[in-house]
Amino acid sequence: MILLYPAVAILICMGIYTVLTQSNMIKIVVGISIVESSIILLLGAMAYVPEGAAPVLDRSYELVADPLPQALGLTAIVINASTTAIMLALIIKLYNRYDTLNIHKIRRLRG
Repeated sequence: MILLYPAVAILICMGIYTVLTQSNMIKIVVGISIVESSIILLLGAMAYVPEGAAPVLDRSYELVADPLPQALGLTAIVINASTTAIMLALIIKLYNRYDTLNIHKIRRLRG
């Protein structure tokens, strides 16, 4: 469990590095998706309770997992899917207009 937090940090850094260094718009969307997915992984790691039970109506357990980070993670998954779909739709429109996925070329063609 201890190794999960550095893995999340590495994934976040990889996603941010991808967003900042790539000029292909598809790769930038993949980098943003990596950052969003690693945040969801972090929420799941924060909700983990060693030897804990599921939070159900039976109250005989002393240790239960907190359901709020899990609910936030499910909400984040839906938001991740919708933002990725919107970004890809915008990329398709830009590609149809400028015939390139390179953001530097689009900036030059725009003016």
